[in-house]
Amino acid sequence: MGENLVTEFRIERDSMGEVRVPAKAYYGAQSQRAVANFRVSGQPMPLPVVHAVTLVKGLGAEVNAGLGILPPPLAEAVSRAAREVLEGKFDDQFVVDVFQTGSGTSTNMNVNEVLANRANELLGHPLGGNAPVHPNDHVNRCQSSNDVIPSAIRIAARRELSDRLLPALAALRDTLSAKAAEFSDVLKIGRTHLQDAVPVTLGQEFSGYASQVDHGIRRVKAVFADLEELPLGGTAVGTGLNAHPEFAARTIAEVARTTGIPFRPAENRFEAMGAQDPLVAAGGAMKGIAASLMKIAHDLRLLSSGPRCGIGEIDLPSLQPGSSIMPGKVNPVILETTIQVAAQVIGNDAVVTLGGSLGVLELNVMLPVMARNLLESVSLLSAASSLLASRCVAGITPNRERCEELVEQSLAMVTPLAVRIGYNKAAELAHEAYHTGKTIRKLLKEKGVLPAAEIDEVLDPRKMI
Repeated sequence: MGENLVTEFRIERDSMGEVRVPAKAYYGAQSQRAVANFRVSGQPMPLPVVHAVTLVKGLGAEVNAGLGILPPPLAEAVSRAAREVLEGKFDDQFVVDVFQTGSGTSTNMNVNEVLANRANELLGHPLGGNAPVHPNDHVNRCQSSNDVIPSAIRIAARRELSDRLLPALAALRDTLSAKAAEFSDVLKIGRTHLQDAVPVTLGQEFSGYASQVDHGIRRVKAVFADLEELPLGGTAVGTGLNAHPEFAARTIAEVARTTGIPFRPAENRFEAMGAQDPLVAAGGAMKGIAASLMKIAHDLRLLSSGPRCGIGEIDLPSLQPGSSIMPGKVNPVILETTIQVAAQVIGNDAVVTLGGSLGVLELNVMLPVMARNLLESVSLLSAASSLLASRCVAGITPNRERCEELVEQSLAMVTPLAVRIGYNKAAELAHEAYHTGKTIRKLLKEKGVLPAAEIDEVLDPRKMI
């Protein structure tokens, strides 16, 4: 057993004493302590955040070499290790649970240790020796968890929003817009309070959905400018202690160049470290999108309800059997998935909002869970929007006969008569039609209220839209 322990583990030392670390692990003592301390969810910090931290570390090492405060061979080794991490070669080495210390210090050290160990390996030295590259002295030079982690979350959120969510939303908007054009001649009854109202076209309804998504895109873009402010260089509390005065500006410029996104130093580091209002704004934008998707999905469920005993104005693509007991039943599964995603995103935003309110004095201590929820919302909304567009909206077809039938039966067809025969007489006709089951058109002709030609002109539904 003793031989196995020697083979499977190595002994490292930190300021608190000895720690047993898996022999082949690229992380070290502080990461191992965090693994033991935070056995909570089994979910590590989202990789976009880990990769953003890595990007800062790799570029920061190059900047520090240029500033003359990090030997170039060590800086090159750290930079090369960072490039390998960004290629995904070490994703399994980021092992700390996302529910950890509120500053994200454990994730910061997890990245420091992986980069240091890989850099030392590249330089021909064994894992776990912390030499010649040290995780704190070299990889973390001019940095603190308190400025790196909030910077990394902003970088990750900004990139994920533009790279994943906006393309998915644009595809959904365009699919809805195409349907709006396709359905522009499909006349149907409108509804308010879930009661019959005056006619609209199916295309007009779908144009509203497309506009909702387009406005959601605009709201996401509106949070970009604030997410692009990075508090890097503030170190522990915002004063910049232990950081070279040029480190932050140079490193952020390199981050901007590398990502193609105009990241810039925060206007006020105390604000950007003590508060996380841009993350709250981003969560709010996604909550708005979630509300839009929920409204759209609910509407499409109602319009497609039936197929014979509901509204039935549209038909959805049939994707899978809907019941284990009722043969032939097909359910609106993509719409139900969308609604569940929307509910989760709204819940995620509640945590992000609460997290933003817990910026206590000089540091927010809800950073990991805010990152987790924000990035989960991006992922869920991106996937749901893509599915909604491709596996539902794109295949919707109108039931033209049903739409025409419901328009003719609607009591709201009496509305244009109000300006000719008065509101009260029009209301009496509507009540009589309701109780007799006759259409407004038939009653008017029976009673001779208006000439037949005038009746057809007044009750032409296309003139009501």
